[in-house]
Amino acid sequence: MTENFDELAAAWPRILDGIWITLGLTGGGAALAMIVAVTLGLMARQPNVLVRGTARTIIEFFRGTSLVVQIMWLFYVLPLLGVDLDAMVVGILALGLNYGAYSAEVVRGSINSVQSGQWEASTALSMSSFHRMRRIIFPQAWALMIPSLTNLLIHLLKGSAIVSFIAIQDLTFHVDQLRLDTSTWFAYGLVGLGIYFIIAYILTLVMNTLEVRAKHRLGRGESLREMLSLKPPRTTAGTGEPA
Repeated sequence: MTENFDELAAAWPRILDGIWITLGLTGGGAALAMIVAVTLGLMARQPNVLVRGTARTIIEFFRGTSLVVQIMWLFYVLPLLGVDLDAMVVGILALGLNYGAYSAEVVRGSINSVQSGQWEASTALSMSSFHRMRRIIFPQAWALMIPSLTNLLIHLLKGSAIVSFIAIQDLTFHVDQLRLDTSTWFAYGLVGLGIYFIIAYILTLVMNTLEVRAKHRLGRGESLREMLSLKPPRTTAGTGEPA
């Protein structure tokens, strides 16, 4: 066992490089996925059949085809068409488009879940469609969609391991290299599993923080400072329930 930890210490600089690459893929893919999700989610709600149909086609295409095939197509087929992309860009594109398609349904469903009274009130105030969405509807939908987006973000993190197919030396690649020098159990069962869990847990905490902040801004919960304080939660007079 001591030999395994010695090998880990020797391989740690390479594993750390792999962690940064995995984080870059996750962050870049998540940012692109959010842009794709909001764009397609809003397009899928449009009354125009052409706009709505285009959004549905893109969503179903990327949800209905394998992420492995998508990343291989971007890396191996696009150069044949004269478009040669860096492997890291290909990884971010594949992750962003694939998970963006899934997230688009979350965006669309969350917007549709906003109470009809909010839509009617903003219409009565003669707000433009853009301002109604930006000031009234989307902030409420954002609080609703965060839990589902958190799940997809964790899936994206784990899905980033697929980039090893196109020779990107991410965390999984270096863990597999460690396996050659140690036991399979140590490399995958302890090092790989542990690092991915820690990253996923940190991302979950970040997303939970965003959810608390979003709900507080809508007046539906405690602020982050109140939640982290040692003081007992505020209660509504006469009920004993949290305010």
